[in-house]
Amino acid sequence: MADREDPERTVELLWKGRGHGDPRQGLSVDGIVRAAVETADAEGLEGLSMRRVAERLGFTTMSLYRHVRGKEQLVDLMCDAVAGEKIRPGAGAGAGAGAGAGAGREGPRAGGAEGGDAGPGGWRARLEAWARGGWELHRRHPWLAEVPGTRRVPGPNTVADYEYALSTVAGTGLAPSEMVAVVGLVGRFVGGEAVRLAEEARVERRTGVSEEAWWGARDSLFERLGAHPVLTAVWEGGGYDRPEDPFEFGLQRVLDGVEVLIRTRSDETGDEIMACVVCGTAVAQPASGRPRTYCSHACRQRAYRGRRATPAP
Repeated sequence: MADREDPERTVELLWKGRGHGDPRQGLSVDGIVRAAVETADAEGLEGLSMRRVAERLGFTTMSLYRHVRGKEQLVDLMCDAVAGEKIRPGAGAGAGAGAGAGAGREGPRAGGAEGGDAGPGGWRARLEAWARGGWELHRRHPWLAEVPGTRRVPGPNTVADYEYALSTVAGTGLAPSEMVAVVGLVGRFVGGEAVRLAEEARVERRTGVSEEAWWGARDSLFERLGAHPVLTAVWEGGGYDRPEDPFEFGLQRVLDGVEVLIRTRSDETGDEIMACVVCGTAVAQPASGRPRTYCSHACRQRAYRGRRATPAP
């Protein structure tokens, strides 16, 4: 509770760097966080405690408190550490990999793709890739969906990931508030599906019975469903034989809705959205006059220097 009352301590630990520790003891904040992630991956957030982490590391519980003040603060550190595992296109090779304090801190580049359309490499492909990255992260670490509360302190990896998400819809004609809303909508969809995934994993750990096996044993229930004609027709029509993947189906429907919104904004302004020829950032085009091919003066200068460096044939 003390960490929630004084989040500034967590901010300092997240952003200052956390590889420090006593080399004679062989204990550091990064080491504690890695052990905590391994514990939660195996046992869920309900199985995580300072004592369990200390046992995994071979130290006393009190020795951990010298580096991390409690479970709440530890969970904040864990969330930011695993956020560093996400690979953000355009952030450079190896960016975002690892669970260290500085992993992925350089953040995403603003461009790297055609941000102004829904085609290959456009805003939709980039936003979809971001959502899939989040989904894969939750599949590796289902406990993420069990983290409670809306006042979790974000660290550098988490903020860099959010920056990249916003950049996927920058220049699409959406208002700033709509950019925030779109990223939040997609993120909440991923989080909602992850909650289902985490619940299945939690129940399977507790009972030792898989989701498929539990439902497969419910013959007495299925015998009572014949009185419902629509459900019966769907069942007999094969609706449950090869069900749609909930994540894939839902993600595409959410992106379809975002695409309608972006097209609406484009129709309202009359601007055509194209991509910067240097960095790929979306560039809104005027209704008349010479088209814009660069998103900024800096990109124009980069293109000019590139042409000068290219020898004439």
